[in-house]
Amino acid sequence: MPMDSLVSRARALWQELAAAPGTVFGTPGRPTVLVSPDSALAPPSWVGVVTVGDAALITTPTDRAADSVRSALTGLSAAALTDPATVVRLLPVADTLGPAVLGYLAQDALRPVGRTAAPTTCLAAEHAALRALLAEAGPSDAGESGLADVTSPVFVVRNGTEVLAAAGYEHWPRDTAHLCVLTAPDARGRGLARQVAHAATEHALAAGLLPQWRARPHASRRVARALGYREAGRQLSVRPA
Repeated sequence: MPMDSLVSRARALWQELAAAPGTVFGTPGRPTVLVSPDSALAPPSWVGVVTVGDAALITTPTDRAADSVRSALTGLSAAALTDPATVVRLLPVADTLGPAVLGYLAQDALRPVGRTAAPTTCLAAEHAALRALLAEAGPSDAGESGLADVTSPVFVVRNGTEVLAAAGYEHWPRDTAHLCVLTAPDARGRGLARQVAHAATEHALAAGLLPQWRARPHASRRVARALGYREAGRQLSVRPA
């Protein structure tokens, strides 16, 4: 699947998540800015900025916020729109979340992981060993991973009964599989995230889904690139002052 096809599918997803019928991405330098209190581009009452390719879509909670965003951000490049320093300089902002990089993987682009030291097995999402992994990782890393929200089987590498790494995906609209990956703190740097994420991605592709990888940490982005994900967009959430 060429890059423009990935971009088209990704834009269709985020247009639906904007929760405003008929929404489309803007053009370079002229982002679409709309009022959508029910938007899933950002937490409730926040401004959500998503860029895919060179175009952007921005949702706001109120007309006043939309007017402010249009006045301040029109003319910026896609990269600048998701740069917190730039946005904070131009808008009255109380807090920011992100940016996160959005990666997508074409049907035939998944790269092999090579030899592994331990097998990948499968657990149900509610398994006690997965709850133990989430607790061990701590609230920040567990929340960043999204593993508690998976709707697919969870692919794991175990040491006895302990789960060292786990990956699954949450079903999103537009036949999208949102990847969720977590490695135990003392098991990182051993390639386990790549191993379990490969299995989860393979499962999503077999179901005809578009795998999506959203990441802020550089280590997570490296895993995604190693598997063949291509970075196509960015997401930034802004809480107006």
